[in-house]
Amino acid sequence: MKLSAIKEILPTLSEVSFQLEDGSFVPTHFHVTEVGQVNKNYIDCGGKIRHDKTVSFQLWHANDVDHRLFPEKLLNIIVLSEIKLGIEDAEVEVEFQQQTIGKFDLDFNVQHFLLKNKNTACLAEDACGIPTEKPKIKFIELNQHSNNSCSPGSGCC
Repeated sequence: MKLSAIKEILPTLSEVSFQLEDGSFVPTHFHVTEVGQVNKNYIDCGGKIRHDKTVSFQLWHANDVDHRLFPEKLLNIIVLSEIKLGIEDAEVEVEFQQQTIGKFDLDFNVQHFLLKNKNTACLAEDACGIPTEKPKIKFIELNQHSNNSCSPGSGCC
């Protein structure tokens, strides 16, 4: 989800909530401790140089259970970060502490922002020698799909 989409959604909400893929929620007393732009310049395993730009939100919660971040306040934080930091409209990545700092893609389901699990992947599968997975076929199925199959006692061998 791009930053511009979040800015369109926030004015329509009465509260801001983030739900994880397992159905649990980030505690309602969370803070957005950082909004920033992350520029990542790197080389993949195939030797291709890549450039990614994301907007980063960091969520954090403490013992101040009376704290609530309302939509208009989050929108103000976003606008201020755009002005002061020159943040561009890019995909948003959310950091949230669990056993370790997790990084999540962001989506929305009409009521809550959804923290979508991110996965690693090879970006140069064609260049780094990863074999394509062969289909797994059971020997019994092989016989059923073949017209030239030879069964015991058929006289074909």
